[in-house]
Amino acid sequence: MITVILTRLGQAVLVMLAVTAVAFLMFRFVGDPVSIMAREDATVAEKEELRRTLGLDQPIVVQYGHFLGRVASGDLGISYRNQRPVTTLIAERLPATLELVIVATILSLALGIPLGVISALHPDGVLARIIQTVSLIGISTPTFVTGIALILIFSVSFQILPSFGRGDVVTLGWWTTGFLTASGLKSLILPAITLALYSLTLIMRLVRSEMIDVLSTDYIRYARARGLPARYIHYRLALRNALMPVITVTGLQIGSLIAFAIITETVFQWPGMGLLFIQAVSFVDIPVMSAYLLFVGFLFVLINTLVDILYAIVDPRLRVRSS
Repeated sequence: MITVILTRLGQAVLVMLAVTAVAFLMFRFVGDPVSIMAREDATVAEKEELRRTLGLDQPIVVQYGHFLGRVASGDLGISYRNQRPVTTLIAERLPATLELVIVATILSLALGIPLGVISALHPDGVLARIIQTVSLIGISTPTFVTGIALILIFSVSFQILPSFGRGDVVTLGWWTTGFLTASGLKSLILPAITLALYSLTLIMRLVRSEMIDVLSTDYIRYARARGLPARYIHYRLALRNALMPVITVTGLQIGSLIAFAIITETVFQWPGMGLLFIQAVSFVDIPVMSAYLLFVGFLFVLINTLVDILYAIVDPRLRVRSS
């Protein structure tokens, strides 16, 4: 078990080093920080002094070492556009994105697992066929099309839900939340559904496929031959084993939802990290762009590592292979 954990942690460190290298290359080769930060009427001498201040006159290996040191200490630089620390900007936008992702993940699991079970237990039924058709449409429709359609229906036609913004929020220390206000909850509905739709259909189809495979195994046939109740067989035996791959997919989907909430946040003007990244791209704000890359990369690595360790705990076969 210790060997498995150490191996996963070693792999995580190597991946994060690769991510920091990519983020550093963005600083080094995507535009010239000196020309962006200097005044329009700055002289050549002033630009050279700024270059020395930023350490851009040093060898690239030394610059990368300094960059790693700053990242390790939590210093992600100053935003070119806002002239504020990037860590402050991320701390302000992170609660909005995390709340959106949390609600989208809960929706995906709460609806995807039951619908997948229904489709697996009655694969030829009318309800299962309807679910499969709707899931195919959901997984094939681009996110921005879904978001615009929901805005057209619920915001423009019926005018019952807001089409943009986060609504009223409550400040709890450094965290801001819309869960405690009516307008905040209403503002969360449409973007959460839009963000959840793809992962919901993915989880549903995965549960259906895994359930069908598990229900055809010998131990399920043996359980039926023993006369065990159908509810026990379906939900205690079959579903329990079918949910193992869902652990991995859900972990990956959480990282994906955070990374790819960019489109949803842009459509609904949701003030999260995705919208911050889009604005940074528009203004070539390299510190914000590289910080976003580092943050998303760290989340993916962290979630994957935790899922791998959880798998090793749950499935003893993995521990045997690694020993």
